[in-house]
Amino acid sequence: MSMFLDQVVIDVKAGKGGDGMVAFRREKYVPDGGPAGGDGGNGGNVVLVVDEGLRTLMDFRFNRHFKAPLGENGMSKSMHGRGAEDLYVKVPQGTTVRDADTGVLIGDLIENGQELIIARGGRGGRGNTRFASARNPAPEIAENGEPGQERRIELELKVLADVGLVGFPSVGKSTLLSVISAARPKIGAYHFTTLVPNLGMVTTSDGRSFAAADLPGLIEGASQGVGLGTQFLRHIERTRVILHVIDMSGMEGRDPYEDYKAINKELASHNLRLMERPQIIVANKMDMPEAEENLKKFKEEIAKERTDEYADELPIFPVSGVSKKGLEPLLNATADLLDVTPEFPLYTDEVEEETVRYGFQSEGPEFTIDRDSDAAWVLSGESLEKLFQMTNFDHDETVMRFARQLRGMGVDEALRARGAKDGDIVRIGGFEFEFVE
Repeated sequence: MSMFLDQVVIDVKAGKGGDGMVAFRREKYVPDGGPAGGDGGNGGNVVLVVDEGLRTLMDFRFNRHFKAPLGENGMSKSMHGRGAEDLYVKVPQGTTVRDADTGVLIGDLIENGQELIIARGGRGGRGNTRFASARNPAPEIAENGEPGQERRIELELKVLADVGLVGFPSVGKSTLLSVISAARPKIGAYHFTTLVPNLGMVTTSDGRSFAAADLPGLIEGASQGVGLGTQFLRHIERTRVILHVIDMSGMEGRDPYEDYKAINKELASHNLRLMERPQIIVANKMDMPEAEENLKKFKEEIAKERTDEYADELPIFPVSGVSKKGLEPLLNATADLLDVTPEFPLYTDEVEEETVRYGFQSEGPEFTIDRDSDAAWVLSGESLEKLFQMTNFDHDETVMRFARQLRGMGVDEALRARGAKDGDIVRIGGFEFEFVE
């Protein structure tokens, strides 16, 4: 079984805020103590944090539900409840975060220690101290804590590598990575030996270094779901330079030039911006018979593609991964190219500018009215349900405040317009009350 996971959906729920308290000072020699109920503490956030020690999303294989702690309830003597600590969830570098329901990009985590709040905790409810006024100096009103944000999050890992090795299966990518770095990928004389991306650190003869990734072999149609390519093409998106490895021996009966065109077509089909990355052609297996002749034909075909006589020639490096010939010029040229190649932003079109816009926005209705099978009126809506959850029904004064808030939202008028009559049952969640004219 492959111990690599690069895409997962998790459920997160931030902590609910603590409930505010209804309390009064009852102390000797204080005849008119007044309200003394404290506020509840804020609920904890769910925060993703980058851990450079992780290389896969394997930690989410068996644990996909994360819930932050609740805020502490308010207490007497106007003491506020303690705010809950945030829940930190570790992810590897290169993790892209999206809302699983809407597909909206939330963030791209690439730096060690980088944090991203993906679910915000609810604020603590206010105690009755907050509701004291000249007209009502001793209120029995307190709020419940606000519910924490709950959402489904899609995590997608795109490995952080400067250089990506692409090519058909069995062209020698894994062998090449094993001889230019300390990586030890599985190597076998059959297709799709490599089932997961392999990372290795490469050091050149002049002391420069870069990260290289050996990606599972692509085949024609990979961008449409054929073979393993569709699962791992995403990992090439972060690379700045592509090493296009080609089996120049043609020992499997394939034409090297046709292989070159087919792989480039798949890269362009997956993401056209991949063709902006500079490529170095690695003519591998040059120690095999007919490799020299095939390389000569390959260069002739490449020359025919040039439409601009002043454009730089596509760099081609003949090498042998087995005998380690020609590797030093290849690595030095790759490092030189990395020195002048900037990073390619992945989500420039999706990132919203942090600007404030002032203007009228027509909001949708704060509530909806439906009719249940037992003829009861059912009220729903995000604003109304949050108001309901933050209402403490243990105190009559709080219930009366809730009724006034519903009236202010226009619920009474809307029910009356729909034909509600005196004594009809109105339901909000599991709470029922009678409609009164």
